[in-house]
Amino acid sequence: MTLLIFDCDGVLVDSEVIAHAVMVDLVTELGRPMTLEESFGIFAGKRLRDALAAAEAWLGKPIPPAASAKAGEHLFERFRRELKPIDGVRDAIMALPYLRCVTSSSTRERLTLALDVTGLAPLFDDKVFSADQVEHGKPAPDLFLFAARSCGVAPSGCIVIEDSVLGVTAACAAGMTAVGFAGGSHADTRLGEKLAAAGADIVIKAMIELPAAVRSLRDRMPGTI
Repeated sequence: MTLLIFDCDGVLVDSEVIAHAVMVDLVTELGRPMTLEESFGIFAGKRLRDALAAAEAWLGKPIPPAASAKAGEHLFERFRRELKPIDGVRDAIMALPYLRCVTSSSTRERLTLALDVTGLAPLFDDKVFSADQVEHGKPAPDLFLFAARSCGVAPSGCIVIEDSVLGVTAACAAGMTAVGFAGGSHADTRLGEKLAAAGADIVIKAMIELPAAVRSLRDRMPGTI
């Protein structure tokens, strides 16, 4: 049996530029300016608690709860106004007749909002998993292993679609096959190389390439049906 495990941010929804812009505004307003490039380098793939810890390390002081809450509200407002699905992702998913789920470093609330706003929620039913449900976030394999167990599929039967180095690293640590996706609006010319270096078996730059990539990987996986 094959399970496709989709990351959400930067794979299903084109949220990364929005989310990192909000983080940049937060830390800059608290006294230490940051660029978008620096934000991607520090926070990409991290769950909220780990990202906030990294932001506090950058600032050298705690982030006031009120400031964090305000940033979260601003992010959700921007999602409701601006968030779009990754181009071609719905068609790619519908072309792949395999069991599928979503795993994300986002909180459950943010994940639910992102899938609802973009109309992708019905494609996954209740098979949506957040890093809030496991002890360790990416690059630990906990979330991917939790999703596989919940769906009743062995790690060797899982193909993970990820856009971050931390996510690909986590997939490899879980003993899963990884597709690196470097086609979101946040992707620079180096992202594909970074994903391949982290262990992605195939790197794609557009969702139209995903069905062929998955079929190619399945041909290499023993015992898949």
